[in-house]
This record gives sequence, C-alpha cells and structure tokens, in this order.
Amino acid sequence: MIGYRNLKVALLGGGTVGANVASLLLAHGEEFAGRTGAGIELVGVAVRDLDAVRTPAIPRELLTTDAESLILGADIVIELIGGLEPARTLVLKALNSGADVITGNKALLATHGPELFEAAEQVGAQLYYEAAVGGAIPIIRPLRDSLAGDRVTRILGIVNGTTNYILDLMDTEAASLEDALAQATALGYAEADPTADIEAYDAAQKAAILASLAFHTTVPLESVHREGITSVTLDQVKSARAAGYVVKLLAVCERLPIGNGEFGVSTRVHPALIPLGHPLAAVHEAKNAVFVEAESAGSLMFYGAGAGGPETASAVLGDLVSAARRHVVGGPGVAESTHANLPILPISSVTTRYQITLTVADQPGVLAAIATLFAEHGVSVENVAQSVAEGIDGAAPSATLVIGTHAAAESALASTVAALEENDVVTSVESVLRVEGL
Repeated sequence: MIGYRNLKVALLGGGTVGANVASLLLAHGEEFAGRTGAGIELVGVAVRDLDAVRTPAIPRELLTTDAESLILGADIVIELIGGLEPARTLVLKALNSGADVITGNKALLATHGPELFEAAEQVGAQLYYEAAVGGAIPIIRPLRDSLAGDRVTRILGIVNGTTNYILDLMDTEAASLEDALAQATALGYAEADPTADIEAYDAAQKAAILASLAFHTTVPLESVHREGITSVTLDQVKSARAAGYVVKLLAVCERLPIGNGEFGVSTRVHPALIPLGHPLAAVHEAKNAVFVEAESAGSLMFYGAGAGGPETASAVLGDLVSAARRHVVGGPGVAESTHANLPILPISSVTTRYQITLTVADQPGVLAAIATLFAEHGVSVENVAQSVAEGIDGAAPSATLVIGTHAAAESALASTVAALEENDVVTSVESVLRVEGL
C-alpha cells in the first residue's frame, strides 16, 4: 500500500475462526492500514486439507500445507490451529524468528505459557492472546494493562459457553442434564465428544491464564482444582432456584492471605451456587462473563460472546492491530509480569460456604445429631430447610435436609461431608455445592 510500511501476516489454521479472520482481513485491509499506519498483507494460510470446505471461503492461492515455510519472513504469525502440537513447535519457531505471535490457543498457553513468554522475551517479540479467554470479550488486555496499577483480589468467571448453556436450560426449562447436552450438541455448542467442556478442562485452562495475569504469578494448569458439571442434577438446580440461587460452572481465582502479611493464589473451577441478585446469575445461554474485584477499581464485569467464528475473530484482529502498531512504532515487546511469584494454594486452604442436601430417616433426634456433627468439625450452620416424604411399600418415611453453612475452611467443610457420609442417621449425601458471590 502506498505510504505505508507493509507487514506480512501468516495465518496458521483455516477453521471457523481462521476463515473469519482471513475474510475480515482481506475485506478490511485498507481500514486496518489506516488504523495502524502499516499495510497488512495476508501472505498465506496454513491448513491440513487444501480441499476442505471453509465458511467463509479462503482464496485457494493463499492456502498451503507448509506451515513452517509460511512462517519464514512473516512479521506477524496468527496461530489458530489449537491443541499442543504442532502449535507449540510452530509458535516457538515464529517467536525465535523474531515475529510477533497472536494465538487463541488456551490449552497451549495454560500448558506451555512460561516457555513461550520466555522465548518471546529473549528476542524482543510479543505474544498476544486476547482470543484465548472469553472469545470476543476484552479481558486479557484489561487485566494485563488497564488494571496493572491496581491489585486484583478475586475473579469469578463463566468462561465456558457450552456448560453455561446446559445449566441455563436446566434452570429455565427444567431440562435434564442429558437433554440439555443433546440440545447443546444439536446447536453446535458442544462437540461430539463434550468431555473438555462438561468436565471443565476448557474452563480450567482459562482459569490458569486469568489467575496468572491477575496475580502476576505463574499458575500451572495442574494446580487448578477442577470439577465438571456431570454430577449436577435437575433436582439440585430446582432446589437452588427455590433457595434464591442459580447453578453456574465458575472459574474462581483468588488472592488469599496466608499469615504474616503474605498472600497466595487459589484457582479452582467447579459448579457453584450464585445468588439471583449477582450479575453473573443473569448470564444466560452460551454467553460468557468475567467478574473482577480489585482494591481500587471495585467490582467490574466483562460480558459477551465467549465463542463463535466472527466473535473470536474480532479479538484476534484487535491483537493484530496492536501488533501492527508496535511494529510501526518499534521497540521490544512487553514481557509478561510474573514478578509477584506468589505461592500456589491447594483448595483445602480456601474459605467458602456450602449448601449440602441430605436424605435422612424421619425420626426424633436426627437434626440435633447432624447439628452436633457440624459443630464438631468447626462448621457453623446458617440455615436448614426440611421436607418429608412418605415411605413407599411400608418403608419408613424419610426427610430431605438442605443445609446452608456459614463461611468456613474448605478442609473443615470437606471433613464434615466425609463424616456425614459415614454417619448412621444419614441415608445419603445427595449433593454438595459451594456458594460463591456473597
């Protein structure tokens, strides 16, 4: 383009997001040049299958199966392959060549982030990853830049649209987990193998990225406590609604005191009860939202589409504009901030609340025995709701107790549940859910 320095962009991956990135870049190249002060030339798109159908279509002459050759000579490389390999090898190759890299690959960052950031720093390149968490939602840049002068204390995030759609359908339409998952699959929200979503692997990867950014500390993926939604029942969801809550799969990242003025980082993903008055309770369908609490800024919420081709492409292209501007201005990339190096805390060190649903024999003294058990483990009961069911075929009647606790150490709550499961007056522990957002 006349009057502009020309920047060569290599795109790795021609799937839904990649095809949308290519289409928008080709359609709006002149506009991007005006915003960045540099011409942006898409020099090629590396794909596995040259003949695969792509929507939107990518011009055939841009397609190649030789990703490594495409990287050579590129100023900016966009990685949208997904997975760990060959993505890791190609990203390292691009960074070591001095190219800036833009990625939406949360698995890669959560698993190999420190290695990639170090490689970028060694050559003065920059690694951008706004699209890795929250799709179109701008959350990476606010945490890395806008809140860099503040102290983030807590993040509550709905960061997986598939599970939010399933739980929302269970809440609003009384669908079973199986029926809600089937509908999510039919609509394309869930993959044929939904394990990464419903077992919370996807959300755990995003939680590790958010916690690392927010607390300036490398948070390894294996340190993230993870529980999926497969044990959530329709009865639990209905009970939650009756008690003034909604069930959400939450990523919870916290900066917690550990004594002597020191702090540590806790990162966990699990189903949780959110009060109906909390902003996250109003996040419906497959939307994502990240609720951030900071010492000076207070409470902030970032909400929007967490997935989708055009939506995620928006985040990728935002990073591309930033990368192009950096090339025009010059200077090395900005290194990731991990200076705090806070200790990583196990979930047992967390303070939280529980809602525990028990089936017990309907007989005198049961409630007193259970209350004593809670007290013995140092957990204070906040409220109890009881319902009685008549026995079937001559069986003794049973009672259902829904017990809400005050805040207590996770370790104390866990030992309480273990003791309940072994107690003779308890027929079964039907469900255990943490309560967040109070």
